[in-house]
Amino acid sequence: MAIVPDTKNWTWVLERQCPDCGFFAGDVSFRDIPALIRADVDAWANVLSSPHVAQRPNEQTWSRLEYGAHVRDVHRKFLTRLDLVRTEDDPLFENWDQDATAIEDDYNAQDPATVAVELADAARALADAFDAVPDADLSRTGRRSDGARFTIRTLAQYYIHDPVHHLWDVRR
Repeated sequence: MAIVPDTKNWTWVLERQCPDCGFFAGDVSFRDIPALIRADVDAWANVLSSPHVAQRPNEQTWSRLEYGAHVRDVHRKFLTRLDLVRTEDDPLFENWDQDATAIEDDYNAQDPATVAVELADAARALADAFDAVPDADLSRTGRRSDGARFTIRTLAQYYIHDPVHHLWDVRR
């Protein structure tokens, strides 16, 4: 696999507009995020039903199927993180190597229709979970092992850039 692992610290998306996709996660209202997630589901269903979904555009870029499987797993990962922040005081998030997961789970060999259903289910579950967060909990915190600290609000903003950005990736 010639894809170079992404080692960037993407927390900067909370402070400025992404120069690639143009999305500025830090400007998104927490209460708008569930609707953005739900709107994104239909777009991903279209991407995952397109012809040659497992074909990579080049050796350094994931296929649309790999991106879809990754986005599914991002929804799942952030649902777990949101649950932790809501139920524990300042939890430490488990590290996640997204590139290792793509290889171990063989994203490109997965069934696109199954990935589409799983992505939609995971997205809707996360959207519902964000909807259920009371305003009083928005400042609860969680952290990564690299020291990055998030409130529920900034966790949601940080997260939403990922599916939006990857939709941009597969459309360019």
